[in-house]
Amino acid sequence: MGDLMAPRISQSLVPTHLDEFDFVEIDNSRDVDADDDVDDAAPAALMVTSMAYLPQNSVLCELRHEAFEACVSSGPLDVGLVSKWRPKDRMKTGCVALVLCLNITVDPPDVIKISPCARMECWIDPNSMAPQKALETIGKTLSYQYERWHARAKYKIQLDPTVEEVKKLCCTCRKLAKSERVLFHYNGHGVPKPTANGEIWLFNKSYTQYIPLPVRDLDSWLRTPSMYVFDCSAAGMVVNAFKELQDLTPSNSSGSSVRDCILLAACEAHETLPQSAEFPADVFTSCLTTPIKMALRWFCTRSLLHESLTYSLIDRIPGRQTDRKTLLGELNWIFTAVTDTIAWNVLPHDLFQRLFRQDLLVASLFRNFLLAERIMRSANCSPISHPMLPATHQHHMWDAWDMAAEMCLAQLPALIEDPKVEFQPSPFFTEQLTAFEIWLDHGSEYKKAPEQLPIVLQVLLSQCHRFRALVLLGRFLDMGSWAVDLALSVGIFPYVLKLLQTTTPELRQILVFIWTKILSLDKSCQVDLVKDDGHKYFIRFLDSEEAYPEQRAMAAFVLAVIVDGHRRGQEACIEAGLIHVCLRHLQDSTANEVQTEPLFLQWLCLCLGKLWEDFTEGQIIGLQADAPAIYGPLLSEPQPEVRASAVFALGTLFDIGFDSSSLSRDVGDEVSYDDDNDEDEKVKAEISIVKSLLDVVSDGSPLVRTEVAVALGRFAFGHNKHLKSVAAAILNHQPHSVLSSLPFFAIKGTTSGCTSANYYSHTGPILKAGGDSQSVVCDGRISTSNPLATSGVMHGSPVSDESSQHSDSGILTNCISNGVIDRAHSRHLDNGFYSQCVSAMCTLAKDPSPRIASLGRRVLSIIGIEQVVTKLTKSTGHVSSSESTTPPTSSLAGLARSSSLFDLNAGHLSMTFRTPPVSPPQPTYFTTGLRRVYSLELRPHLVSTPDSGLADPLLGSLGASGSSERSFLPKSTIYKWSCDHFTKPLLTAADDSNEIISKREEREKFAFDQILKCQHSSINKLHNQIAGWDTRFEAGAKITLLQPFSPVVIAADECERIRVWNYEEATLLNSFSNHDYPYKGISNLSLINELDDSLLLVASSDGSIRIWKDYSAKSRQKLVTAFYSIQGPRPGVPSLNAVVKWQQQSGILYASGKLSSIAVWDLDKEQRINSIPLQSECSVSAMSASLIHGREFAAGFTDGSVRLFDIRTPDMLVCATQLHTQKVVGMGFQPGLDPAKIVSASHAGDIQFLDFRHHRDAYLTIHAHRGSLAALAVHRHAPLIASGSAKQRIKVFNMDGEQLGTIQYYPTFMAQKIGSVSCLTFHPYQVMLAAGAADGCVSIYADEISSPRF
Repeated sequence: MGDLMAPRISQSLVPTHLDEFDFVEIDNSRDVDADDDVDDAAPAALMVTSMAYLPQNSVLCELRHEAFEACVSSGPLDVGLVSKWRPKDRMKTGCVALVLCLNITVDPPDVIKISPCARMECWIDPNSMAPQKALETIGKTLSYQYERWHARAKYKIQLDPTVEEVKKLCCTCRKLAKSERVLFHYNGHGVPKPTANGEIWLFNKSYTQYIPLPVRDLDSWLRTPSMYVFDCSAAGMVVNAFKELQDLTPSNSSGSSVRDCILLAACEAHETLPQSAEFPADVFTSCLTTPIKMALRWFCTRSLLHESLTYSLIDRIPGRQTDRKTLLGELNWIFTAVTDTIAWNVLPHDLFQRLFRQDLLVASLFRNFLLAERIMRSANCSPISHPMLPATHQHHMWDAWDMAAEMCLAQLPALIEDPKVEFQPSPFFTEQLTAFEIWLDHGSEYKKAPEQLPIVLQVLLSQCHRFRALVLLGRFLDMGSWAVDLALSVGIFPYVLKLLQTTTPELRQILVFIWTKILSLDKSCQVDLVKDDGHKYFIRFLDSEEAYPEQRAMAAFVLAVIVDGHRRGQEACIEAGLIHVCLRHLQDSTANEVQTEPLFLQWLCLCLGKLWEDFTEGQIIGLQADAPAIYGPLLSEPQPEVRASAVFALGTLFDIGFDSSSLSRDVGDEVSYDDDNDEDEKVKAEISIVKSLLDVVSDGSPLVRTEVAVALGRFAFGHNKHLKSVAAAILNHQPHSVLSSLPFFAIKGTTSGCTSANYYSHTGPILKAGGDSQSVVCDGRISTSNPLATSGVMHGSPVSDESSQHSDSGILTNCISNGVIDRAHSRHLDNGFYSQCVSAMCTLAKDPSPRIASLGRRVLSIIGIEQVVTKLTKSTGHVSSSESTTPPTSSLAGLARSSSLFDLNAGHLSMTFRTPPVSPPQPTYFTTGLRRVYSLELRPHLVSTPDSGLADPLLGSLGASGSSERSFLPKSTIYKWSCDHFTKPLLTAADDSNEIISKREEREKFAFDQILKCQHSSINKLHNQIAGWDTRFEAGAKITLLQPFSPVVIAADECERIRVWNYEEATLLNSFSNHDYPYKGISNLSLINELDDSLLLVASSDGSIRIWKDYSAKSRQKLVTAFYSIQGPRPGVPSLNAVVKWQQQSGILYASGKLSSIAVWDLDKEQRINSIPLQSECSVSAMSASLIHGREFAAGFTDGSVRLFDIRTPDMLVCATQLHTQKVVGMGFQPGLDPAKIVSASHAGDIQFLDFRHHRDAYLTIHAHRGSLAALAVHRHAPLIASGSAKQRIKVFNMDGEQLGTIQYYPTFMAQKIGSVSCLTFHPYQVMLAAGAADGCVSIYADEISSPRF
């Protein structure tokens, strides 16, 4: 959409930088007389002028902003939808028993042969040689025909056998096959039909009698798994007997619980085999074992070529079945593709997997069985099977086979006549690929699946079609998880795995794409890839400079999945040098001036993070390669995904003692660091990592801060004892430290009200620390439970880098602290550094994002800090000591480390976030504080006391497993979340882009029309109140906001309750609380992306920013992102009183307050890009951003001064002047294209008009109110300003200072006066004013009834 709008922006005639204006020498040529012929300007020029007011950018609409707080991505699956494709039990046929009862020259008594009659057995005429020789030849030929399908099986033959010989054969085959399948092939052409009881006939030793063999005996000899082929008349009798046998056999018999018995029979129970001389006598066996010959002999009599084709020509087809470049190989290849396609399209998924993918010989026989059904049904004979298959003899793919066979056979005479004639391949596969491509253009998940998918699999075997087939396969996989499932179920996996052994450069990109799609949904393939050395293929591709960065990102993703939780994969990739490859590319990216593709950087980081996660060897190699220093610059990358991935990689470098390869070692065993020097280097590396993490604790993206919390949690686990000690010292000696600033949670009770921050200020949190003085003998010396207890008060602030203090008593070696085994070595750092870490953890624990705050509190629980609930009395402030240590029941909102609220087995926190009540507070209420868990070193029995309330999540038993301990660590989300990118379509654009563009253009047209009306509007008194709304805010409406394209007004009160109202229908659309923290105070409301689906930016007085979507839908609001725009007040300043201004044109958020600087945030990057020093003791009280020039804004200060800033200039401060004597209450840029004209108003009641280009002083002053001005609003486009006072009056002026009207009364019968004005805001594109008052009423004024809105 940005590309679409770019031509419009380029046509704008608006200046783009304030540098064009000279503030010393005035350019009078730019002064335009107000009486110029504006009416003569062309409408097109006005349209171009109006374009300056409509920003074309959109922010916070990336994937990461889709309900960040609510959803957690699952990432690639170990099992699930896609893993169903993998056969549960691979099977192969180990032994084949061939039993032929032909009794040549003697016909069975129950069969009357016709003349001429079918005589051929295995394509041999028994009458052409002596009977015994013919029998032996037929037996050997049948064995040879089977061997072509499965040469590795053991073949045993019995010719005209007795019952005893068959029993011996069966027992021998089962013994040889062991647990593999045994195939029993029975040819009964020389014996009677099977009996009604399912008995087959054999001979006695003298061949004078037929001896029956019950199938029960046969089944007991072969057992399971087994397969039977019965080629005899009435073979269905045997199948029926086997079915009855299986029904009668109990599932818990000596056999398998699930009988794996497969049967193929030549005909139904009431049918006899065809006797036509057109067929061989064993037509069923011929179809199963020699399908091409049988198919062509049957087809040639029905083909248009029947006059030129004879059986002798078909028998002389040149080539080998395994050589696809020959005629016979081509026909066999096409036949395999056709029969596979028919089966895949007709059979249920599970049955197809069992019969066509589990066993090679079974799959071949069932493919050929489809041919037998087609041929024998033409002779009124119906082959059957168990499991039963649907009818396939009339499937339309047989027509494709007939055409391909005919085209191949047309070349046969010429090929036989001249062996040098080159065979022309059939267009069958090219045509089928074209059909598949057409389906890709029009198909979808909700349409019939492409029937050509099995053919695509077969085409991968051919070099000439392989590239096109892979490209089409990639397009298909890109359609979604259902497509990947279909492709894997058809059997694509072994083919694409084998292709990784090729070195063809053209295939590399598409193979990487295909594997990306497979692994994005099924992680289990990592084992197969490592087993076949497939990881080396992707490492080579990753290191290739020829590939595009996006494609190399896919290779990095594949490698990340390979090493994810897979130790063998980690070892193999380290051996292949993956760490050094990734680090080299990361290092090159920071050295290049041109920015590297962010997706590539992101996955390089994630790949390395997964590679050395919980793998000591990988961590050591990473630290030795100076990975922390390489990752440092990535923490300032403009893309939050890259920053978060870099933090994840740094966090996984912490060794927290969960390397599975070292779990069997004793706690004190050294893994890789054998001396103190190595340990010192490791500690230095950890210090470097943590310092880098501390720089991004206040990052603007929740994605990044989440990973920071996870990384600090890992660090806290490894440095648990020392961090606990420092936290205890802070709590004991610095009660007003950063730990005291953690948030309180309002408790939902029977009373209601908005708890004021003043109620908390005189009590503060109840902080407790372990004060016991027990000592523990550790490594032969005495160490107090609190290492800092003897060192006095710790010097400096917990957040100061300059206040580090070394304490010998803080050195704790490997011992049990609070019942916890410290797996790490002695990791003592200076206390100032640890205090910074504790401060960062506390910052995260009070994060405006609920998810991150929860993670932060979990990190604090690791170092022994918890929240407790204390019941306070408002009147006296007395704290009940009995209640201070007793946790409440379910009413606790927050974190409590007690057995009732912390599940030690599951390792999760029980916490709820309550919505603040609505009515005034009552005298009694709850508040939460922090305490330090008492030391339990000498009282381990307290751990098992359920009522003690002192359970430590890290305590447990000394024999606790590493996995249970690890469950307490915060869980990273960036890896699984990033994996979702590859599950979505990557080759096609979103379908809703046209709809979005159409909607935007419609809104732009409406805005243009309204802007023109505003610019040429006549005198507006705004005397008509078109709507009035009692918000029921007890403290009054603090801020109001009008939506531009719908009749909706948004209001918020001081307690940060937000309500959305439709003023045309007079209905409340939604009501919700901005957050559940006890400290309240609203600063600003703004709309982001107002030309699209707008987001609501809510700025709190403490500097926190929360941005909501779907805010006008009842109870469906979702938090898009949240962050602190400013950090910490000045020394001695109790509150921040944040001032925040959003500028859509540049995507910049400006924030300040009682600070010495103005923070500049880029919301697209979710990053603070600058900080403007104010060099003044006064603080900002009002701000306004230019609608014309992005990155230009004005600020008003508490001393009455006004300054203009342009962050594109080196000094950023453009001009400053002292306009007022009191605090600036409101300000705004004047409507029009003039970038240097502003209007500002102070609390004293004066409104000043200033042109920074020409004057340092105001060129016009209005004394609107006398010392009571509370609000100022400047219309974006109409020459109107409005001011409101605490004395219940609103005045409207034009830009010449002329007062147009006054609003003092409601339009009621009693003419009641309006309330004390607290806020004013104009409609963005219409002459309409919304006013909020201290009595909670919001009124909307206009000159006339408003026009229809969208």
